[in-house]
Amino acid sequence: MRRPIHLSRRGLLGAAVTAIAAPRAFAQPLSDLTRLYRDNPLRIAMPRFASPPFFEASGPDNAGIDVALSQAIARTLETDVTFDRQPATFDEAVDLIAAGAADLAICKLSRTVRRGRLIRYSRPYAVFNHGLIANRVRLAQMTGNRPTEQVVREFSGILGVIGHSAFAEFAGTSFPKASIREFADWTSMIDAVRAEEIDMAYRDDFEIKKLLVDDPSLTVVARSITLNDKTDTLAIGIRPDATHLAAFVDLYLDISQGGAVLKTDEIVARYRASKGV
Repeated sequence: MRRPIHLSRRGLLGAAVTAIAAPRAFAQPLSDLTRLYRDNPLRIAMPRFASPPFFEASGPDNAGIDVALSQAIARTLETDVTFDRQPATFDEAVDLIAAGAADLAICKLSRTVRRGRLIRYSRPYAVFNHGLIANRVRLAQMTGNRPTEQVVREFSGILGVIGHSAFAEFAGTSFPKASIREFADWTSMIDAVRAEEIDMAYRDDFEIKKLLVDDPSLTVVARSITLNDKTDTLAIGIRPDATHLAAFVDLYLDISQGGAVLKTDEIVARYRASKGV
């Protein structure tokens, strides 16, 4: 037979106070992002160079898709935003948030396996295909009587990539037989295509189509090739310890974009409009 439990008047009073206080305790959010960022602006890592229409070079005229996205997320958090433009490469922007020195990297950042070991990623907000810009003379020499698709699939020539970029990482798996040559920037790599120093340059198809908007004469010496079976997804890089911020960014993208993603032709159209073409 179980013995009855007897509580003193003090014990009953303590239990009542606990019961009343419990809902109030649960009502207090464990992590309110607005409160967390009230005294500290949202820190955005973004390389110092320009990558229009996503962002301009470091300076007072900075604008673009990624700048507007950064500002919109900060507004939703009811906080200010600051841009850290020290990184010289995309990988350096990743390193900045991996170290906790910035909160987000919003800078046309491709998702890669290596970077995924260092940081969190939001869901993609833009999707491109991989692309190539090939020197016409060199491509004709390699092709002979074979279909171009076969030459690309089995490519074993000299392939240019931008160092410390996603495509420097993609190149080894996409073109395992190729000789990879890294360049400091896109301009020097395209100059190498023109001069027949390399066979092809490897990047996303948006940058290649944008290049042809800027310089239509390039089609005389080079040919663009889109790899429809390979995609490059752009996402927001997130500090690895910021679990609530990561969930919030995904929620913001879902609500603001309705589950849609930006694609090459839409962004090229924006770029052409901004150039008055």
